[in-house]
Amino acid sequence: MTTKPGIIFDIDGTLCDSNYQHAFAWYQAFRQHDVQLPIWELHRHIGMGGDQFVAAVAGDRVEEEIGDEVRTAHDVIYLTMIQSVGIFDGARGLLEDLKGDGFRVVLASSAKQREVDHYLDLLDGRDLADDWTTSDDVEQTKPEPDLVLAAKEKLGEGDAVMVGDTPWDVEAARRSDVPTIAVLTGGFSEAELRDAGAVAVFRSIAELRERGTQLFLLD
Repeated sequence: MTTKPGIIFDIDGTLCDSNYQHAFAWYQAFRQHDVQLPIWELHRHIGMGGDQFVAAVAGDRVEEEIGDEVRTAHDVIYLTMIQSVGIFDGARGLLEDLKGDGFRVVLASSAKQREVDHYLDLLDGRDLADDWTTSDDVEQTKPEPDLVLAAKEKLGEGDAVMVGDTPWDVEAARRSDVPTIAVLTGGFSEAELRDAGAVAVFRSIAELRERGTQLFLLD
């Protein structure tokens, strides 16, 4: 009998349609501090955690001088838009399918508890996930492996599979020895996700769900 791996789901951009709200929140946060960056460039780094984000898009000097202030502004602005975030078609259904077929599921986020609670409400997911992470569970965010390692620890013993939407998800999982199934809902191309190491790429969570839960066995 094949042992079923635990499934680690990224939340932002994978289960919940939030990447572009985050990109705009970063845009506004930088503008508040007189740093002008194009939204397309900010989007290219969505999926990277806030502790990594500022230096990656604006350089070490901006990080050193105003990094914390920009992160705080982003968080405040994003919360003003969080009500516009929805869940992707098939997201709760896929969680239900996995639960029904005996898979363990952990929802992985480095967001603060307030945001994660909102996502859990949107997904009505507390009864479907075995556990979830928040910013309290990690020291460094993606592409560092901390988040995936924290999720693996919550899953317990056994193999794991990651589901994500950005190259940063894939890299963090790869550094944790976890294969990633990716979806295009984060706005990155199939080629980018495969180049990062994704073992399979689907257009959406709904398309992934149509393939059935046996796909997660990665035979």
